[in-house]
Amino acid sequence: MQTQESKFGFTQFAETWNGRLAMLGFVIGLATELLTGQGILSQLGLM
Repeated sequence: MQTQESKFGFTQFAETWNGRLAMLGFVIGLATELLTGQGILSQLGLM
């Protein structure tokens, strides 16, 4: 019998994808800041 690992909660699968998406978001934010010359707070109008 084969058991299926849950894909929700604090599982290895979820944590791996969370880390990958966090790295992707950081790189996109950094690239946007370099291209526009403004930080994220300035782009959102908070500074």
